[in-house]
Amino acid sequence: MNASEAAQLKKGAARLSVISNTMLVLTKLVVGVATGAISIVSEAAHSAVDLMAALIAFYAVKKSNLPPDQDHAYGHGKYENVSAMAEALLIIGAALWIVYEAVHKFSSVESPEHLGYGIAVMLLSILVNYYVTRKLLKVAKLTESAALAADAMHLRADIWTSVGVLVGLVLIRVTGLNVLDPLIALFVAIIVFRAGFKMTKESFSELTDVCLPESEELVIQKIIRAHPEVITFHRLRTRRSGSYRLIDVHIILNKNMHLDKAHGICDLLEQEIKQALGRCDVIIHTEPCDYHDELGACPLLPPESSKNK
Repeated sequence: MNASEAAQLKKGAARLSVISNTMLVLTKLVVGVATGAISIVSEAAHSAVDLMAALIAFYAVKKSNLPPDQDHAYGHGKYENVSAMAEALLIIGAALWIVYEAVHKFSSVESPEHLGYGIAVMLLSILVNYYVTRKLLKVAKLTESAALAADAMHLRADIWTSVGVLVGLVLIRVTGLNVLDPLIALFVAIIVFRAGFKMTKESFSELTDVCLPESEELVIQKIIRAHPEVITFHRLRTRRSGSYRLIDVHIILNKNMHLDKAHGICDLLEQEIKQALGRCDVIIHTEPCDYHDELGACPLLPPESSKNK
C-alpha cells in the first residue's frame, strides 16, 4: 500500500468515526434527558468526548499525511501522537465528570422513566460502535496510525460501558432499585478512567521518543548481522513518529571498500528493514574499519603486521 492509499484509508475511517459519534451523542442525550437516567446521560457525555476525540483524530490524520517541509524535516507524524495524548486526557476528564454526576445523583435518586427507550439506545450504541471500532482497528493496523488506534480504544471502552448501562437499566426495570443508576454510572467512570490512563501512558512514551519495542530492535539487529560485509555496528537508535519508525545506526565496513559498494549495502539494509517493519525512515552512517579496541575483530591486519610481511 502506497502513502496516498494509506492517507485516503485513514481519512475515510476518521470521517466515519465523526459521523457515528455525532449520531450517538444526540440520540443518547435526548433519551437520557427524557428518561431521567443519569447512566444514559453519562454515556452521552462519554460519546461527546469520543466525538471530540474523533474530530481531533480526523485533523491529526490530515496533518500527519503532509510531506516534510522546512519546519518539519521529519514529516508531520507527531501530530498523531499529540492527538492520542489529547484524546487520552479528554477521556480522563469525562470519567471525572461522570463520577461527579453519579455522586450528586446518590443524594436524590429519582426513578428513571421510559426505560425501554434507554435500553434501545444502548443496544444501538453497542452495534454502531462495534462496527466502527472494527473498521478503525483494521485501518489503524494497515496504516499503523496512532490517532486511529486511540480513537478505536475510545469506542471499545464505549462498547463495554454501554453494556454496563444496558445491564443496569434492565436490572432497574426488573428490580425497581433506582440506586443502580448512579452505581452503573460509577462503573462506567472506572472503565473510562482506566482506558484514559492507559492511553496517556502510551502516548507520553511516544511523545518522549521512547525506543521501539525490543522485538522490533532485535529484527533490525538480525538484518544487519545477516550481511557479512558489516563487521559490526553501534549507536542503534529508534523511535516512532505517527505511522513511521525513525531508525538510525552506525555500521563498520572494510576501510578499503569502494564507496559504491558501501552505498549499495546501505540501500539493501534500508530496503530489508522497511520490508520487515513497514513504514520506516532509516539513516545509516558508515565508518571505516580501524584498529580501535572498541570495534572488536577486523579482517584487516594491523599496520605492524603488514610491515613485517
